[in-house]
Amino acid sequence: MEYTEYIRKFDALTSRYIPNKADWTPSDQAVYSPSNYFCMHESEADDLRFKAVRFQLNRHYHGNKTYRTYCEEVGFNPDSMRSAEDLDNVPVVSADFFKTYPSGRDFALWLANIYTGELPKVRIKNKEPTPDEVIDSFNAAGMAVAYSSGTSGRHTFIPRDMRAFHSNEYSLSKGAISMFYPRWSPDMRSFLMMPNPFKTNLFAGRLGTVMYDIMKDVEVALDREVNTETVRQSMAKGDGIMSKLTKYVVSRSTQRSVDRIVNWIGERAKDGSRMALVGVPFMLHYVLNELKERGKSFNLGDRTMILTGGGWKAHEDQRIPEDRFRKDVEEMLGVPPEYCLDMYGMVEGNGWMIQCPEGHHLHIPHSYLHPMVLDDDNRNVGYGKYGRFAFLDGSMGSYPGFIVTNDKVRMLEHCPHCGRPGPVLEPGVTRMPGKEMRGCGEEVRKMMAADVGGA
Repeated sequence: MEYTEYIRKFDALTSRYIPNKADWTPSDQAVYSPSNYFCMHESEADDLRFKAVRFQLNRHYHGNKTYRTYCEEVGFNPDSMRSAEDLDNVPVVSADFFKTYPSGRDFALWLANIYTGELPKVRIKNKEPTPDEVIDSFNAAGMAVAYSSGTSGRHTFIPRDMRAFHSNEYSLSKGAISMFYPRWSPDMRSFLMMPNPFKTNLFAGRLGTVMYDIMKDVEVALDREVNTETVRQSMAKGDGIMSKLTKYVVSRSTQRSVDRIVNWIGERAKDGSRMALVGVPFMLHYVLNELKERGKSFNLGDRTMILTGGGWKAHEDQRIPEDRFRKDVEEMLGVPPEYCLDMYGMVEGNGWMIQCPEGHHLHIPHSYLHPMVLDDDNRNVGYGKYGRFAFLDGSMGSYPGFIVTNDKVRMLEHCPHCGRPGPVLEPGVTRMPGKEMRGCGEEVRKMMAADVGGA
């Protein structure tokens, strides 16, 4: 199948995520017009990215009092943005800011102050609502507020509207199937090794929503409600009775999930289905170990694709080596390394970096995401040096998506393994020293790992 037809089928299945073309903004143009984020001529990507970031910068500066005050304090005015070379001057917000929320109804006000634009009418019934009640109230009004967490148990809350959420789902899935070309097909059956996206506001879980649009059917590893308290108790380091009870109740399902995945793979191997395994690496790591213990293996060959994301910890003191993981996948499932890819992203943005099959470097969707690597003084160190990853998300209209993370990366101007244009991150992204562990994989691992040798 030609790539043009391949993407046409994808766009037809994800049409509900795509705004009416007559209403496209420069941000929409940067997200929805490229047929392949990773094969664009650099001058075209640069032009789209600059226009998208400048468009959102003006919106946030004039429509978000919190961000405008911040810009004024550092002496920045968006009128100074003349060309792509000026993008590095845009003030970035620390990812830690999104953990600085108050409680109760003040939490709702905090979310409203972060949001750019006019909120829908949100009705909160209780006088002292929990975080979940506030989130549910916002989402019942048409928002897509989601959260992530870290080892401290302190959540990160992000107020997306549905347009931003749809952009996130579209760009993630389009980037992934582009790298898997021509392996993806709408008749694929999939196992989402994550919580049910319709039973949680955990960002790691919500990400799987688009799977139900582009796959024939979807199974999930954790088919129960997951709320902020579940995650907080699971991430807690203490030995309180509630923490112990939560970890016990949630983790009881883990071995059953592993058994279900093993059985599902066996059934798909027999019926000849094309399949996709998507989710956190530790869960598939447990499945591979289970297959080793049973003395079983499969030869799924060229009808399977595997996409992981969320971090590479298997246990508290054990990081899964990526090369070893891919070798195990090939040995136990018969899926070659070029069809076992990882992705990197975060709750604070819509930018999803996907590994290439040739060398497993993380390619950046540079039509709408401006990447930077910063030193301790927030200066861009450029290519080839380690530093703190930062980005300007030209797709994000719900809040200022100009973020400096706590992730340690090294960025290269071009991939050393493939001919795709644009910058890449080296594989093996880690946390900066002294920063808490966080991410999709860490949250789900903490919830589900206890009865299979984890935390």
